[in-house]
Amino acid sequence: MLEIKPIFNALLRSKVSTFLLLVEIAITVAIVSVAAFVIVDRVNYLQQETGYPEESLLHFSVLTFGDVDRMQQIELDEQMLRNIPDVENAVFMQDVPLSGSGSASSFNSQPDPEIENNKSVRAAYTAGDENMIDTLGVNLIAGRDFNPDEIKYGLSMENPPTVIIASKAFVDEMFPEGDGLGQTVYFGPAPIKIIGIVEEMKGPWLQDSRADNMVIFPYVEVRSFDHYVVRTNPEERTAIKRQIEELMLANYDKRVINPAIGFDEAKAQYNAGDILMARMLMVIIVVLIMITIVGIFGLTLFNISKRTKQIGTRRALGARKSDIVKYFLVENAMVCIVGLVVGSAGAVYLGTLLLQEYSLPALDNAFILYTAGFVFLISLMSVLVPANRAANISPSIATRSI
Repeated sequence: MLEIKPIFNALLRSKVSTFLLLVEIAITVAIVSVAAFVIVDRVNYLQQETGYPEESLLHFSVLTFGDVDRMQQIELDEQMLRNIPDVENAVFMQDVPLSGSGSASSFNSQPDPEIENNKSVRAAYTAGDENMIDTLGVNLIAGRDFNPDEIKYGLSMENPPTVIIASKAFVDEMFPEGDGLGQTVYFGPAPIKIIGIVEEMKGPWLQDSRADNMVIFPYVEVRSFDHYVVRTNPEERTAIKRQIEELMLANYDKRVINPAIGFDEAKAQYNAGDILMARMLMVIIVVLIMITIVGIFGLTLFNISKRTKQIGTRRALGARKSDIVKYFLVENAMVCIVGLVVGSAGAVYLGTLLLQEYSLPALDNAFILYTAGFVFLISLMSVLVPANRAANISPSIATRSI
């Protein structure tokens, strides 16, 4: 049975190496646990459902010049796009979801926001005609779609429509009792009735805390810079993308057609920073773990080289090889446990700091426990090889070195 006190005294005689190992383990636990938590949080964010068949959808923007009847041109463009083989539907749209650019506003339960019992909920919004829901491929779970006679046309939405279709998240926040369908909300002073509810429909900004709140107006707003969304057969989407510019210019050539991009591609561009951050954190985790393994291995070899005579003496006095291995395992475990405690405290501090500065979710303590257990395991595995080498030191060689 090994005594803890002699091992502790031996560690005190090697203060520098012991301190370096303790700091190395503490830093690894603190950074790896927080980095792993951030990676999982970002992966969950990147894999979130948006409500759209992203691989089937593409969008492009158009900058129009010249004297042309814009209303008529929009109808011609939509019809031309729908006539392309393997195109299921197309729509002229004010702002495009998942694009990182759009419009948002507060919707109120009362016509006057200053009224005491007014409830205000912020949501992103876009506008289009009766083809919007079908083109976007979202799931209408309650109510109905827009009727053609409900679509308004104009240069701005100063006189908004009287009906909207909204995401379930928006309706549930505005009417938590679940009776939102058919209710009236206010867009400024204008009353607007909720005639349809979509199961899930993300807005333009996925990182927004209310990204799930989305509203669609039945309105075609004529501007010089427009957006079109096309739903296609996913297998033919790339081929259709190549046709769009030529066909649009054939319809009217005094305009600039920006290249079409898929919804999934637009989302990847919007999330490029998060993807890069997750990859960098993965690299940091691997590097820190490798440094920890090499550090433990090297420091253990160093300690063994300093204790060759003592190890040989113990072997000469009858210590078995397993006793020598156990000695170094226990010694490493003692240092490691202190490092794990310090590192865990550091992880909690870093998690609190990230929560305050970057509005990340609170650090899950399970990540600290799993990281501490993993680091403890790899530290014991790292010491096995040098410990076995120490166990093989010959008593006679140690004696001749006296």
